[in-house]
Order: sequence, then C-alpha cells, then structure tokens
Amino acid sequence: MKKNDLIAAIAAKENCTKKEADKALNLVLDVISEALVAGEKISITGFGTFEVHERPARQCKNPRTGEVMTTKPCKALTFKAGKTLKESLNPNE
Repeated sequence: MKKNDLIAAIAAKENCTKKEADKALNLVLDVISEALVAGEKISITGFGTFEVHERPARQCKNPRTGEVMTTKPCKALTFKAGKTLKESLNPNE
C-alpha cells in the first residue's frame, strides 16, 4: 500500500475528503518524525513502538577485497509490533 492508497482508505473509512485525510496523515507523520528526531520513543498501544537506537562504529570486512574497514556510528529506527497487531497477523496461534 502506498501513501495515496492509505489516504484513500482513510477517507473512505472516515467519510471525509481525500484532502482532509491527507492533511491528517501528514500531521501524524510530522509529529512522529519530530519526536523521533528529538530522541523520544513513540508507543502506540495495540499497534507498536517506534524507537531510535544508536549503532556504534564497528569493524567489518569488504567481501570483495578482504580489506578491514570501520563503519561510522549512526542512528537506526526500529519498530516493535504491539501485542494486538501481532495477534491479528497470526490469528491461529
């Protein structure tokens, strides 16, 4: 599903215009993005948790040349699905 499909689904489910659905979705995504950039953890009960983790610098090997290299430290976004979402994905378990 792409963003336009998501907007159309929101508009149909909420009985509003696509323009209103687009504005609402963009607001939610902006708030989530700003919070993550600020280092906050986003927890949506029943859906899941978004969190930024620090990845330290580490040694690795170039598979083509065998040269040992050091990667730079970076931040990575992680998502952990909530219990309700997990159960809906695997209803037979």
